[in-house]
Amino acid sequence: MSMKRRAFVRGAAATTFLFTVGGIEQSLTPAQACAQGAALKKLTPEQADLLGAYVEALVPGARAAGIAQFVDQQCSVPPHEALLGLRIANGNPPFVDFYVKALAEIDRQSNSRFGKSFEEMSGSDQRAFIDLLRQAKLEDWRGPQQPQVYNVLRDDGVDVVYGTVEGFALLGVPYMPHVLPTARW
Repeated sequence: MSMKRRAFVRGAAATTFLFTVGGIEQSLTPAQACAQGAALKKLTPEQADLLGAYVEALVPGARAAGIAQFVDQQCSVPPHEALLGLRIANGNPPFVDFYVKALAEIDRQSNSRFGKSFEEMSGSDQRAFIDLLRQAKLEDWRGPQQPQVYNVLRDDGVDVVYGTVEGFALLGVPYMPHVLPTARW
């Protein structure tokens, strides 16, 4: 299932999704939507900024690749069409609830532990925070399960950054959308 999703995301990321820019719905990649300031449908600008900062710390290049626009857009489609890691992890719709709760708790924990927002933290503090989250060692955590937050946001970031023609080039891998892996189970 995961391989089929990744193959589909690779093909879909090379194409486009519908985003609204200047009141006009357009077919854009998440990176184009980010660069053009596409309107958010589900996330607030603050949530999108935090999502961008957090996933950028996990997967460099995720912010410019349009991670916030991708997640926002995918949270607005019918759940069975969403390409989010959360759907594959059997998360319950509406998917936006997971992201909003996870981001709120990342923000609360960052301010509580470091006295500043995640975006304002140094790179080393961001990595330390992420490591604690990954290991489920953030005390008094009130959001979705810590490892699930880490895994879902990391997977979404990897899909957006490396599931594109440009991402394949960064990895030095030829992009061949007509050659899709087949499941052997």
